[in-house]
Amino acid sequence: MNISIRCVRGHRWNLAAAIAVGLAVLASSPMGMADSKSPTPLLVELFTSEGCSSCPPADAFLRMLDSTQPVEGVQFIVLEEHVDYWDDQGWRDPFSSHDLTLRQASYTQRLKVSGPYTPEMVVDGAYEFTGSDRAKAAAAFDKARLLPTIPVRISSAKVESGKLQAHIETDAVPGKGDIFAALVLDSAESQVQRGENGGHRLQHVAVVRNLKKIGKTESGQGYSKDVSLDARALPHAARLIVFLQEPGQGKILGAAVTPVAP
Repeated sequence: MNISIRCVRGHRWNLAAAIAVGLAVLASSPMGMADSKSPTPLLVELFTSEGCSSCPPADAFLRMLDSTQPVEGVQFIVLEEHVDYWDDQGWRDPFSSHDLTLRQASYTQRLKVSGPYTPEMVVDGAYEFTGSDRAKAAAAFDKARLLPTIPVRISSAKVESGKLQAHIETDAVPGKGDIFAALVLDSAESQVQRGENGGHRLQHVAVVRNLKKIGKTESGQGYSKDVSLDARALPHAARLIVFLQEPGQGKILGAAVTPVAP
């Protein structure tokens, strides 16, 4: 696959300012009037790279969504997905994965984006924008929370002998769907030595280490199975994220998250 590298410019990465602006934009969103008793899960995927100097503000915004959950009535379930097409530009991202590059390429095609770029944020598989653009983020969150949601449940999640065992259930779906499971690090840090972010210490949240399709649902049916995932890449506190997605990497139909002890 030939990928033209683009790193979206125009934002200097002052992390405190990024978080302050993000909070201000989201606080002004009408989503704050939502019912907090039944939060709507929104899956927020950020395609990023330690080799891109415009990614740290988007990384900071993702951390803020995860840690503060700033919108009443919404549960932000976040995934930080490190692509590998920056790895030959002076710094090899230790969290990069070609599988995540391919996942972004699928979104690029389906959402009719001119080409893959970083940082790119995708909300519920339906809306994409530059990951550091908080105004577009707020608009996407407003629209995504109105999409139909299928309940997803995770139980009995535990690690034994390098394997994560869990039971996954969903309610019946109106159409077909794919079930994905992601094992992610709660947090991670890197001291970048070279490349565009050389000399900076970068912080991350919900870093994807293992993302795979574990099953599918048929129209009018739910999903209820025990699953086993390779957890050897989880040296620190982690979480399991499970989501239901329309076939062809379409819209996210439901999502859930649970902590995992290493």
